[in-house]
Amino acid sequence: MSKPADKTKILEDGLRYKSKVGGSPFLTASNPGAATMSCFLCGKHRPRSELKSRKFIGKSQAVCDPKCG
Repeated sequence: MSKPADKTKILEDGLRYKSKVGGSPFLTASNPGAATMSCFLCGKHRPRSELKSRKFIGKSQAVCDPKCG
């Protein structure tokens, strides 16, 4: 028998969890075009269709299209 999961609790120093709920806040999509990525410049998660590729320091990165907002 497994023991019940504890609720998330932050210690008094505010930096560590005694327990943490599993999972991801970002849903996985069955359609690869519906998946999200974060913008290299602003960090917001957007659908891939709303991102474009730009070169930064010789490497292509996904950024918001037309610009971060």
